[in-house]
Amino acid sequence: MTSAKRLIPAAFVFLWATGFIGARYAMPWAEPFTFLAARFAIAFALLAAAALLWRSARFGTRDTLMAGIAGMLMHGVYLGGVFWAIRHGMPAGLSALIVGLQPLITAVLAGSLLGERILPRHWAGLAAGFAGVVVVLAPKLGAIGGGVTVATLVACFIAVAGMSAGTIWQKKFLSGSDLLAGTCWQYAGAALMMTVFSFAFETRSVTLNGELVFAMAWLVLVLSIGAIGLLMVMIRDGEMSKVASLFYLVPAVTALIAWALFGEELSLVQIAGMALATFGVALATQRAPATAA
Repeated sequence: MTSAKRLIPAAFVFLWATGFIGARYAMPWAEPFTFLAARFAIAFALLAAAALLWRSARFGTRDTLMAGIAGMLMHGVYLGGVFWAIRHGMPAGLSALIVGLQPLITAVLAGSLLGERILPRHWAGLAAGFAGVVVVLAPKLGAIGGGVTVATLVACFIAVAGMSAGTIWQKKFLSGSDLLAGTCWQYAGAALMMTVFSFAFETRSVTLNGELVFAMAWLVLVLSIGAIGLLMVMIRDGEMSKVASLFYLVPAVTALIAWALFGEELSLVQIAGMALATFGVALATQRAPATAA
């Protein structure tokens, strides 16, 4: 592995963690499906222009359809569920805790659908990572309020299932495809899905201001293009259970960013939880030692 590739997991975790900060700025000013439809459409337009400029490989009908389905699951279902739940009162900390189930679900699916071998140390690492996430977020769960309803909980669990299924779908059907073209068609599928949802369930009202513009620019350029591009590289090159375990680090990094930007409290117990989550990821992603010929 080259030195540049070694930096990809750390860069992905940091960029992905900033998505919660962007959502915090955006959600008061736009309905979730409407906002996401615009976000995905802008990302599609930018990536389509880049694909034409760099003469990216053309997709056939089958690969285009497969990429569109992956995008609906990974972007539409996942972000649609999370944004909708937060918009309707679900605390971000609790939604992040539920999303923390994603690596465990992905590991189970990868073992059964992709035939990946998951060793006991991998399960131990996944369990330790989830425990670390619980410790990091536990201090924030005392102020849950009235936003935790059957509807918001179901939305979060649907979001988790969507991301897990989407990453497995991407690995199974598109692992050898062109990353730029594939991601472009992912956003086409996600934009179509969110547009239908916005017309079906929302009024599409938007309050245009600086916070919303900043959030849109950040989430499109940094998350939809930067972080998702790194995720596609890791899905192509790595085992799904190991890639998914990186999501355990996101709540800890998000807590650090919130502490630095917004002065949110960060206790020693939470720092210990971050260390536990980091240990779990290291255990789950550790490469097996090479055997002698």
